[in-house]
Amino acid sequence: MSTTSAPANPWLSWDYVERNWADIERALVQHVSLTVQAVLLALVAALPLAGVAHLRPRLAGPVVGTAGVLYTVPSLALFALLAPYTGIGRTTVLIGLVLYALLVLVRNVLVGLAGVDPAVTDAARGLGYGRVRMLLQVELPQALPSIVAGVRVATVTTVALVTVGVVVGYGGLGQLMFRGFRSDYHAEIMTATVLCVLLALVADLLVVLVGRLLTPWRAARDGRAVAV
Repeated sequence: MSTTSAPANPWLSWDYVERNWADIERALVQHVSLTVQAVLLALVAALPLAGVAHLRPRLAGPVVGTAGVLYTVPSLALFALLAPYTGIGRTTVLIGLVLYALLVLVRNVLVGLAGVDPAVTDAARGLGYGRVRMLLQVELPQALPSIVAGVRVATVTTVALVTVGVVVGYGGLGQLMFRGFRSDYHAEIMTATVLCVLLALVADLLVVLVGRLLTPWRAARDGRAVAV
């Protein structure tokens, strides 16, 4: 009685990558575009929200609390709740990702604004800066390190959350993962997973580099501290 061996099902396969590069490239581009758009939109929304909350401290609690409540909603449930109103596809996933990134960004912007040296704001006030002008020209630039830290966390988190968008048919590399799980194709699962990890690392590095370009004074200060 002859027995047939099971077909090879390796976790790593360059042959799979070569044969399915078109699908991989399409999923990767989708993943990157969703991540970039979600983080940028969340940042655009978070800056004015945090600014208003900083200028009106009574609003800080409600703003952070509302963002926190949205963050606690499971991603699968949030996408399912949005789908009947925003449809199946990119819009639903993008809205969900923006809502999740908001809490991290709003909180970090507020922390950064609260940590501005009072001597700096006192000096600006002595030069005749009004409250809004001080926020835009003095406090926000000083809060940049905290804002960049928030963008880093939001970016890496978003890279991971994009994969959940597969539940509404638009999950970037999550599409490959889901397809691999359904067919028990190890190479497809591992390839998508590795690309997600690499994408998160590259995105984090890019945010760090942008942060250093935006805060040259901090690098100079750190250099002086090391020299001392």
